[in-house]
Amino acid sequence: MDNNWKVFEERFCRHLDELKWLYIELYGNEAMFDELCDSMRRFYEERNEELKISDLEREAQPDWYKKNDMLGMMFYIDNFAGNMKGVRGKLDYLEKCNVNYIHLMPFLDTVEGRSDGGYAVADFRKVQEKLGTMEDLEKLTAACHEKQINVCMDFVMNHTSEDHEWAKKARQGDEAYKSRYFFFDDFTVPGIYESTVPQVFPTTAPGNFTWLPDVGQYVMTTFYPYQWDLNYKNPRVFNEMMYNFLYLANKGIDIMRIDAVPYIWKELYTPCRNLPRVHTIVRMMRIISEIVCPGILLLGEVVMEPEKVVPYFGTVEKPECHMLYNVTTMATTWHTVATRDVRLLKRQLDIVNGLPKAYVFLNYLRCHDDIGWGLDYGTLMQEGIGEVSHKQYLNDYFQGYAGASNSRGELYNNDPLTKDARFCGTTASMCGIEKALSEGAQMGAPDLEQAIRMDVMLHAYMFMQSGIPVIYGGDEIGRLNDYSYKENPNKAEDSRYIHRGAMDWKAVSQIDDETTVAGKLFSQLDRLEKIRKNEKVFMAEADTWTIETWDQSVLCIGRYYEGEKILGLFNFSEYDKTAWINETDGMYVDMISDRPMKASGVNIPAYGFYYLKKQDVLGGDQV
Repeated sequence: MDNNWKVFEERFCRHLDELKWLYIELYGNEAMFDELCDSMRRFYEERNEELKISDLEREAQPDWYKKNDMLGMMFYIDNFAGNMKGVRGKLDYLEKCNVNYIHLMPFLDTVEGRSDGGYAVADFRKVQEKLGTMEDLEKLTAACHEKQINVCMDFVMNHTSEDHEWAKKARQGDEAYKSRYFFFDDFTVPGIYESTVPQVFPTTAPGNFTWLPDVGQYVMTTFYPYQWDLNYKNPRVFNEMMYNFLYLANKGIDIMRIDAVPYIWKELYTPCRNLPRVHTIVRMMRIISEIVCPGILLLGEVVMEPEKVVPYFGTVEKPECHMLYNVTTMATTWHTVATRDVRLLKRQLDIVNGLPKAYVFLNYLRCHDDIGWGLDYGTLMQEGIGEVSHKQYLNDYFQGYAGASNSRGELYNNDPLTKDARFCGTTASMCGIEKALSEGAQMGAPDLEQAIRMDVMLHAYMFMQSGIPVIYGGDEIGRLNDYSYKENPNKAEDSRYIHRGAMDWKAVSQIDDETTVAGKLFSQLDRLEKIRKNEKVFMAEADTWTIETWDQSVLCIGRYYEGEKILGLFNFSEYDKTAWINETDGMYVDMISDRPMKASGVNIPAYGFYYLKKQDVLGGDQV
């Protein structure tokens, strides 16, 4: 046995008992389990030597992704650089952005007009032709690895497109393929599901089932009618999806973002969300990856408040996802912008900071999706703030209609009956940069300078949170809302495309010119990113806490690690404020201006911030 196979067999033997127990307990099918094991060996054999070496290095340093140099950026390949070859040509720019983790938004084969932004996959082993080929993907990941850049992709496992080979065969009446989905002759059983299962898109895609006239049956479609839910009670579905997972891992993917994780197991008389079997499946995915490709990270897309997503990390002995999104904190951040009141945000951060440090959250201001106002309304009610009225205020504020707002954007899935809606817009447009420029503001104009200051402050605050920050591609140069989507019939009905516009490479050419919006934003974010990379207090394992400032508009976050301490102060108001903190343990220095300061009664400009680093008694850095 060569050394490679010895490594595989050691991993396989270490995990075999648990994997077999979980699989047989779930499916009771020895033959399918044996097939899975044989396929795992085959995919390991097909994994190239560079990836196997990386696997060994990451096994030796399992916390490799928890360092303070991790900085992500997410973007659509076509919007960013045309295709995969184009992205390869932009790696120097990504390096200049201090990015070492790129999330390539969905790029697998899909059908225009029935794609849901790429989340309706027609072929898990084919790249969209306009974006390139699987060979281009391998070349891109290899080029990224040469520059120490990790690559993330979406693994859409809850459903396939109706254009997928399985769905086509199911539609033709092949019972083996119909059993991979949920088909019903009449609405009796779907009606029972509908009585307990919430709707994801109540206005644009109401209900959880679609009638297929050509088949004469209903099929389960939790998201859009062209996305057919997979039946994970069928072991063939699990096996085949794991083979797709391993095939893509072998193309050089470092991080698998598991899309819509809570939805993947369905049971009658339940909400079909977060059911116990979901964790069985995710745990098996983690084991399979640790046997075949242990360098891979699992990133779970679980859209719930931090304390409720915790089960998706698993346990120390039986881990599931390596990382999860900090969705609620993102939404609460924009609530804070609209209310100039940090109290709810402080409470959210205290909850996250109270969780075990082994839990790694991805933090972000904006992403490809809308902002849903899933806030802690139980706490807000204690302040006399009602859910319906507050959601209305937030949507009015960010459209620029209320609260002395300078934001611009559009609603998504506006329900006229419940008056519930979500919001879409880029960071820069929500901060007021679009409004200022549209009104003819030049650099130096107070409204434009204030908007830029808010944008930078929000990024500075995001970098101070516990976890890994991810920038939405274009935010580093102040990319604005793109209203041209309304001219495309395949996009016009989906307002999320307002913040999915093309990268502005003309603006990128100005990043070294601080007399431009792009240059001013880029240079200030660059400074913050380098501070984060060079200061060990930004390690994921650092102690992180909030400090009372006695001003509702000012947030203070403390970080401490191995004798070093930094305080972040953030003013969410358009007025100058004073943070009434009183840290009496010595002098600090503002890391942006290098100015010595006391950490007490700190005056902060409108939408300003400070990174205050504790100094030792001799005036140098504390040791």
